[in-house]
Amino acid sequence: MGIDGTLDKYSPWKRIGQERAYARRLNRRVAAYAPHVVVSSNNPLFSQQLLLRECRRRRIPFVFWQQDLYSVAMKRVAEDRVPLVGRLLGNAFVALERRLLARSDAIVAISPDFSPTLERWGLEAAKVHVIENWAPLNELPLRSRDNAWACDHGLAGHRVILYSGTLGLKHNPDLLLQLALAFRRDDVRTVVVSEGPGADWLREHARDRSLENLIVLGYQPYERLADVLASGDILAVILEPEAGGFSVPSKVLSYHCAGRPLLAAIPHENLAARVISGNESGVVVDPRDAQGFVAAAKALVDDEPLRERLGRNARAYAEATFDITAIGDRFEHVLAAAAAAHAGVKPVGDATPAG
Repeated sequence: MGIDGTLDKYSPWKRIGQERAYARRLNRRVAAYAPHVVVSSNNPLFSQQLLLRECRRRRIPFVFWQQDLYSVAMKRVAEDRVPLVGRLLGNAFVALERRLLARSDAIVAISPDFSPTLERWGLEAAKVHVIENWAPLNELPLRSRDNAWACDHGLAGHRVILYSGTLGLKHNPDLLLQLALAFRRDDVRTVVVSEGPGADWLREHARDRSLENLIVLGYQPYERLADVLASGDILAVILEPEAGGFSVPSKVLSYHCAGRPLLAAIPHENLAARVISGNESGVVVDPRDAQGFVAAAKALVDDEPLRERLGRNARAYAEATFDITAIGDRFEHVLAAAAAAHAGVKPVGDATPAG
């Protein structure tokens, strides 16, 4: 289920209208299905507000599955664009998200790093459950390097630094451009699989600077994802410093399934950085250090044994951590806790406390 047309992410007023239209469609689905519990994730705040209101009206327990501290990011963007008015708008976003969380029967936060903010917002610790994200191992098996997708895109026989995913306001595409500038070699390709302003910016620079080694592709069908990721010798991830405490790049999880080393320009305090460093599945550099990012890439490109070791560690982490049965058990506990909270029953114990 979605909206008619394409979501206009960069036109605020049009996007708000689209979000409200989506919420109305979603609410009709809730009314028709009559679920025992609603779990809502990656839902824009205005749409989330209308969905929560509908669930309250129909007395359906509501779980806010929090993938990001959305309002914190929105506030920073608004303040950067229009400082005075942006601060007021940002505070309104924060107040809205805080109110939605407070009215939810349970909250699933994907990182313990969210907990200090949620505590500062006055949310009850008992209804906050930390369950880190995962990737579907069975859908992302290990694949050969020179697979059909790699051959179709002329990547066979080259060493490939690959970035796959969003290039939005929390990302700095110039870091990927610096990789292409540093590797003007016949044997290395920098491949970016993305869409939107960041991808368009890279295409422009690739054309203007005659960077034939920088290949920018649109999003690929999901069923090709395992081959796409396997075609990379090194998988890159980037995140701006300001996003360190409120965003966890989900691509890091898929990258681990692929069994390839990660090249990460993300804040060291970010959960994803801690996962990479703690499991020795890649190299983490400060996102403000473009030279360090390029130097780390060169070290990986020129050291095949290191790439293989880090890649094995990546897959081992995924296989040890992404146990869907155990994850499902934790979510069952959350659903039961949400239903109990909605009914005014005090839950007994908590298998997934915050922190």
